[in-house]
Order: sequence, then structure tokens, then C-alpha cells
Amino acid sequence: MIKTPVTELIGIEHPVFQGGMAWISDAVLAAAVSNAGGLGIIASGNATAQYVSEQIKKAKTLTAKPFGVNIMLTSPHAEAVAQVVAEEAVSVVTTGAGNPAKFMKLWAGAGVKVIPVVASTALAKLAQRNGAAAVIAEGCESGGHIGELTTMALVPQVCDVVSIPVIAAGGIADGRGVAAAFMLGASGVQAGTRFLVAKECGVHRNYKDKIIAAKDIDTIATGKRLGHPVRSLKTAFSREYYAKEISGSVADEDLEEFGIGALRLAAVEGDVKKGCFPAGQISGLVTKEQSAKEIVEELVAGAEAVLGVATRYCV
Repeated sequence: MIKTPVTELIGIEHPVFQGGMAWISDAVLAAAVSNAGGLGIIASGNATAQYVSEQIKKAKTLTAKPFGVNIMLTSPHAEAVAQVVAEEAVSVVTTGAGNPAKFMKLWAGAGVKVIPVVASTALAKLAQRNGAAAVIAEGCESGGHIGELTTMALVPQVCDVVSIPVIAAGGIADGRGVAAAFMLGASGVQAGTRFLVAKECGVHRNYKDKIIAAKDIDTIATGKRLGHPVRSLKTAFSREYYAKEISGSVADEDLEEFGIGALRLAAVEGDVKKGCFPAGQISGLVTKEQSAKEIVEELVAGAEAVLGVATRYCV
């Protein structure tokens, strides 16, 4: 069994986080991951505080173990959701797309551990100064919103500049990736794409099938021109988006408009033509649907097997 500062910090059995994926990571998936010994995370996305409150309450009926909520700080409902997280005394909140400093006192008073997602050492140091319990260093291999640095480059540099635990994310879908993250200095991992195909994940069947069928070169990063790149599967939508992006004839506001609602079309409706299907570069390693318990246990067992023979190259 792998014990790290992250398992001790949160009180979980395995140092495995399930990524907070908008329109996807709900109470059912989060509870299943937490019951498996990892940390399940409910995604708030752009949802209302009422929706998040309902999901938190539902998760509490499904698990007695710690779980978290992910808040996108650019959401128009971020402030109200932050209040709900405090009122419900959720174990962990992970944040993205901004600086959670204004909510830190609120969450600290409620005993909520704050773990921001960071894409650079500067953001990691800022998070630590603001009182974060840990940080998630997410490389550009991940699905959804991404930064510039790869996981291999980002994680060790973040580990060198902060004293709080670091969770590695981006490009991790099996035990080899988990073991590699530990070798880079991380105390835990976060996986998103792998949990898209969990049996408890309620995402549309078309989404799961596309992940399972994906190859190593089947993702694309779009949105760089607008300053918020997103990695997703190559589809009719993402290819058209990319063509518009590199075209000098499409205005930024028109490009923004083109992408509105595309994630919901993929996750909820399974629209393979107009939907955006965020997925990591590791999609080619995700080949089957499993229960959340099977996924967590396979990740940990695979890491233990790799770490157990890690000294074979030492002479």
C-alpha cells in the first residue's frame, strides 16, 4: 500500500484524485471514487450554487469518506459556490482558472483544504503563500483547459519551489504514470480521462466510446489564440474550430461564440458533430470500461509493481 503526505493530509487510502470535469464529474462518480479509497471530486463548472449544493448532499448519502468540489473561478457562480462549499464543510476544494485568495479565509474557517490547479511554478508559489494545503501541477497532456508545460517538466520544478504536497496531473492513466509522478517528486496523482470510462460516470455513451477507440495522436489543442487552450479529441467540431482559429478572417468574438455549449453537446447529448470532447493525450491507453474501484486499484497496483523493481538499474 502506498502512503504519502497526500493520503495523510486528506485521510484517504490511495493518493489518487479523480479530476473535476464539468458536465461529467457528479456526486455518483465522486462517491464511487472516494469509496474506492481515492478522492472523488464534484465539478461545479458554470453550474449554479443550488446544483452544487444538491450534488454535495447527494454525495454525502453515497459515501462517508472524504470527497472534493472543483470550482472554476471564472464562473459567474463561483462566489456562491464557494459559500456552499464552506457551509457544507466539504473536505477538499480544488480550483482552476484564477486565484482563490479571496475565498481562502472563508474555506479555512470551515476546515476545507484548498488545493489549486497550477500550470507554473509562479502560480504554485502564490498558492502556497495564500495558504493552500497542496497544489495540483497539471501538464499540457491533460484534457480540457491546459497550460504550456508538460507534466514531466512541470512537476519536478513545482516540487522544488514549494514545501506543500504536489499532486501530478496530465498524461496519467496507468500505474507506470503514477510511479513516474512519484519519481518526479509528487505525493499523489490526478486522473481525468481514465475516469471518463468508469461505469459510474454518467457521461454520454458516445463520449466513452470515442475515448476507448482513441489512438495516441487523436487529440488536438485549440483556443491558444484566445488565451485559454483546450485539449480535446479530434472531431468535426475541433477541426473546424482549429481552422477558424488559424484563419485571419474569423474574429475572436465569433470564435468564442462558436465554442459556446459544445462541451454540453458532447457530455450530455453525445453529439459527435457539434460536441467538444475534452480528453488527454493518454487516451490511447484507455481501452475499456471499468468500475471506479477497479480503476483506482489498478492504478495503485500498477504503481506498486513498477516501484517494486525500480532499483534494478542501480549497480
